[in-house]
Amino acid sequence: MTRLLALALLATAWTAHAADEAEPLKLWHAYRGGEEAALIQVAERFTAKTGVKVDLLAVPYDAYGAKLTNAIPHGAGPDVFIFNHERLHNFHSQHLLAPATGVIVRSDYFPNTVQALELDGQVYGYPMAQKSLALYVNKKLVPTPPRTTEELLRMLPALSKADEGRFGLVYESGDFYFHAPFLFGFGGELFDASGRALFDTPGMTKSLAFVKKLQDDRYLPQEVSGALVKSLFNDGRAAMVISGPWFAGEVSPAVDYRVVALPVVSETGIPLKPFLGVEAAFVSAQSKQGEKAQQLARFLSTGESSRIRVTVGRQIPAEVAAYQLPEVKDDVLISSFREAARDATPMPSSLEMLRVWEPMKLALRGVLQGGTAPQDAGALADRRYRALYRERPPDASPLPWLGLLGAMALGGSVWVLRRPASALTFQQRYPDVKLAVTYLAPAMAGLLVLVFIPFGVGLSLSLFHHESGEYSFVGLANFVDILASRGYSITEPLSFYFTLAVTLLWTLVNVVLHVGIGLFLALLLKDPLLKLKGVYRVLLIIPWAVPNYITALMWKGLFHRQFGAINGLLVALGLEPVSWFAQFSTAFAANVATNTWLGFPFMMVVALGALQSIPQELYEAAEVDGASKWTQFRRITLPLLRPAMLPAVILGSVWTFNMFNIIYLVSGGEPGGGTDILVSEAFRWAFQRNQQYGFAAAYSVLIFVVLLAWSSFTKRLTRSSSEMLG
Repeated sequence: MTRLLALALLATAWTAHAADEAEPLKLWHAYRGGEEAALIQVAERFTAKTGVKVDLLAVPYDAYGAKLTNAIPHGAGPDVFIFNHERLHNFHSQHLLAPATGVIVRSDYFPNTVQALELDGQVYGYPMAQKSLALYVNKKLVPTPPRTTEELLRMLPALSKADEGRFGLVYESGDFYFHAPFLFGFGGELFDASGRALFDTPGMTKSLAFVKKLQDDRYLPQEVSGALVKSLFNDGRAAMVISGPWFAGEVSPAVDYRVVALPVVSETGIPLKPFLGVEAAFVSAQSKQGEKAQQLARFLSTGESSRIRVTVGRQIPAEVAAYQLPEVKDDVLISSFREAARDATPMPSSLEMLRVWEPMKLALRGVLQGGTAPQDAGALADRRYRALYRERPPDASPLPWLGLLGAMALGGSVWVLRRPASALTFQQRYPDVKLAVTYLAPAMAGLLVLVFIPFGVGLSLSLFHHESGEYSFVGLANFVDILASRGYSITEPLSFYFTLAVTLLWTLVNVVLHVGIGLFLALLLKDPLLKLKGVYRVLLIIPWAVPNYITALMWKGLFHRQFGAINGLLVALGLEPVSWFAQFSTAFAANVATNTWLGFPFMMVVALGALQSIPQELYEAAEVDGASKWTQFRRITLPLLRPAMLPAVILGSVWTFNMFNIIYLVSGGEPGGGTDILVSEAFRWAFQRNQQYGFAAAYSVLIFVVLLAWSSFTKRLTRSSSEMLG
């Protein structure tokens, strides 16, 4: 018996041990290209050394921070995640991070990399890499790199031929991260002595004017994306590029280049000083395998990991010993970036830093698109900053709300109990109720989980204010702020009324075009004399079959200022190219064109099906009576199409009202949020503006109210249509 008990205990222990070993560590990152390949190799080395498996998940950078703050508190996040130190304060305040309890020797890393991860004397995370910007130079085109902006300006005319798609300097000019070196180089500051963001400064004006002149002189392309930078440099059409170490993994082997520090601003004598970011491996506070997670995080930052990340991922290691490795010591790229980082400005990890990105994006793109003068951009950014980051609403007592809920529950109970009793029992009135519930249970469960519970959570969340992971009950304060347009006028893009007007205009224009084009094509395809109708139907249905986000990205490229096919066609016709996202009218038109391309096939299919059901005898009788084609269309086709088209129009209007993908991917809300609709504005309040979840939830409730009113109106339309047919 004793032996059996011992064997049972041993088996239990072995099973638990095996289950523990089988549980992999979850590692999240936002890498791509060479950096991702290097991380995969490092994870495999860790598994080979420790026997602990690592599951890697690549998360899009734009959504990375929001996914972490939502997943970790609920135990659904990673054990270890790789992130820049800029959000350290924010993550710490939300209790997402575990201290670095592993063996972390400060002398193993460069001092500034450890200091960037330190809060109140405690280090959070293990520094992996330093990231800053430098100048990539095509040695064939630029034998001697510029050391000052004066030298740069002398070189650029000979290196730039915009008509041929060649530019002397290329970088993501619309991104504030890439503009920061110019701001600091011209003597500008980002924060005052109290730590509050500064925008309206002489340095800001000078830096914006300098970059604007580069673009106006056609030394710098417009509307630059990361993909465009890569393409131009690899094709030999960009002489110099401003980018970080991650760009090295994307450069073609055929390009002979070197990396040097950014030049000095001749006017101020100050180097162009980029942000210095410290990328680190952080351990989640909710990790169930804390010791193993700490072990993995440290492994990612030192030793063999540093060598792989340098040679494969082209990262700049934070570990001092890594620079003694032959692969690192003889690597000119690594030493060049290390030298460039000496003049870099450490990026603050405060919450205030997170608040400057959208106002600066507004100011920067406003200047580059020509809608804002450099001297006015600082004031524009400051106004947007004050509007976005409103003061915390005062706390409210939840007792009146709880009392209201109780009264409603009591009233409902009284109403049910006071209803007159039926002579028949429930079972007698509905003998098949059990069978019916069985059939409906899956659908009811789906509605409960996917509709009613999220709706209840969103409705409740709208009564709270969220800040740094803490929720406080504020009652109707979010709704009051939205409907009162506090902080901005009702004619500004941030106003609910302005956005509602844009949304209604967006819906109306799109639905009219969808129905008009769809009906016109359906009438053409109905023509019995038309040949190859089957081919035409397949071709015309393709826009609807392709996923809308793919279509949106394709149309985004078509509308590019310098390299888009639409502007290429305009130039071929002798017209001036259009900066489509520089003003509301053209940006709105670009969105409408994209969504019209996506939406007309649905209306065409519905109309075509309805047209097939109209008896041909009606048209023959009308022709005998001498009715014209227009009269036949107005008196026969339209009335008989109405029962089929009306539900399609209602459904299409709801789809268009909430068409987030097109707005987000095509115009991105440009200019300055002017083309945002209600649903994209709610998204920005939740995930791009300091995670104001309660405010975003209130926006969502108001969207529901608007759609509820529209539903009530369309219900009357449908009833009246049915009565007319009856």
